[in-house]
Amino acid sequence: MEGVDTIFCYPGGATLNITDALYHSDIHQIVVRHEQAAVHAADGYSRASGRVGVSLVTSGPGATNTVTGIATAYMDSIPIVIFSCQVNTMLIGNDAFQEADIVGITRPCTKHNYLVKDVKDLARIIKEAFFIARSGRPGPVLVDIPKDVSAASCDFKYPDKIFLRSYQPTYVGHAGQIKRLLKTIAVSKRPVLYTGGGIISSGASQELLKFAEKLSIPVTNTLMGLGGFPGNHPLFLGMLGMHGNYAANMAITESDLIIAIGSRFDDRATGKVDEFAPRAKIVHIDIDPTSISKNIKVDIPVVGDSKNVLKKMLEMLDDNKEDFENFQQNITDWVQTVNHWKNNYPLTYTKNGTLKPQYVIERIYELTKGNAIISTEVGQNQMWAAQFFKFLKPRTILTSGGLGTMGYGFPASIGAQVAFPKSLVIDIAGDGSIQMNIQELATAVQYNLPVKIVILNNRFLGMVRQWQELFYEKRYTWTHMNHAPDFVKLAEAYGAAGYRITEEKDVDDVLHEAFNNNKTTIVDVHVNPEECVYPMVPAGAPLKDMLLV
Repeated sequence: MEGVDTIFCYPGGATLNITDALYHSDIHQIVVRHEQAAVHAADGYSRASGRVGVSLVTSGPGATNTVTGIATAYMDSIPIVIFSCQVNTMLIGNDAFQEADIVGITRPCTKHNYLVKDVKDLARIIKEAFFIARSGRPGPVLVDIPKDVSAASCDFKYPDKIFLRSYQPTYVGHAGQIKRLLKTIAVSKRPVLYTGGGIISSGASQELLKFAEKLSIPVTNTLMGLGGFPGNHPLFLGMLGMHGNYAANMAITESDLIIAIGSRFDDRATGKVDEFAPRAKIVHIDIDPTSISKNIKVDIPVVGDSKNVLKKMLEMLDDNKEDFENFQQNITDWVQTVNHWKNNYPLTYTKNGTLKPQYVIERIYELTKGNAIISTEVGQNQMWAAQFFKFLKPRTILTSGGLGTMGYGFPASIGAQVAFPKSLVIDIAGDGSIQMNIQELATAVQYNLPVKIVILNNRFLGMVRQWQELFYEKRYTWTHMNHAPDFVKLAEAYGAAGYRITEEKDVDDVLHEAFNNNKTTIVDVHVNPEECVYPMVPAGAPLKDMLLV
């Protein structure tokens, strides 16, 4: 009914009625080793495929173990439906064995949630759950099903469609506002397109590309927007923000018009709010009206779906060509300035005879030519991947942007590999974060999922260590991982393949072999332990105040 072909699950006593009903089902059931991984895998499946991801867990600790995964999806607006099972309805509120109020617990981090009290309501609630998850600004929806409800029966009647009076997302932008923003663009001299994850979720990448090329406006992405505009395009400035490219951050600072599409002005992207784009008018296009002027005051708001609004902008552009007759000429100096920043302040790193993590990312890109799905963990590995891998297409980066969840990348890569069994899926990890959900090696091996895990092993919790180096006089409290496992032996213990790289000369050969086998694979890359991520905007500083080395 909803096109579900895969459920990521973990069984328990309260799930038995449902798991038994699925025994003869055509739905692919991936049994993970931890419930958090079930939700991350559903999340990764959704980000990679564009479909709603689904997970199923038992009551009590099974349900509470999902909270981190749910909050991760909520912060990044990812459509998933989580089915948690619950104790019998007559036991709810009695502190029964493995009872937890998962509806109350997840209320702050779900788009909506349900406790099913009558089996007759179950079909309608499932229809509503999928509708809410995928519509408007997407997000996670939880459905809690007591065991006696899952044991009951009724005549099955699945609704053809859903109408919720209190929930009517606006998809079509106001024509008057769109005309107003186009007139504002026409008279601007230093415009920048600032695009986020909404470009990905609405499928607006082609419209964005056409619009940017038509007017030759430079484009920057947030972390969540990477892949929404080709990373090798001449108009692309790279990612903006705390670890953004110099050109992107300076373009925002010096711009006279920011055209923000599908982004929420996250603090990691804006830096010091009071000094964000101080010379610019700001246009904000977003399907979520609550995001507009929430963090940054907006001059021209447009509520609507990014794809629909961009289509309308392109149509109006053709109908009002006379307004843009001198536009290209007016922004010539701006384009030259932006290109000067790009050419003179590129992303770089110092080669000093040690194996640098940035080099490893560059070689992954060159070996794959960008034709891979990349997941990341969180920290330095995440930022180096965002900086040095050129994401050419949407839905090719899976990363926890809002919550910053260590342990996200590996189970997310499992979800992506399930969605695209023939694609190359690579998890770029750190030696700290990979251990958060490393038990999922058993899941990947059991289901013959050839996920590749490239560990940038610096024997530190690298991003926290970087802050300690820069701001805490190198007092490396709690960040030195002085006892880590032998990741090659660990991979082999699970039945996966394991490789180790310690020298730059071996990078290409080992990665080529790892990427071309058909097994779950760990590549343990021993990199410079004190390498830092640059550029860096210190916390609370404006984007222009970047540390470059």
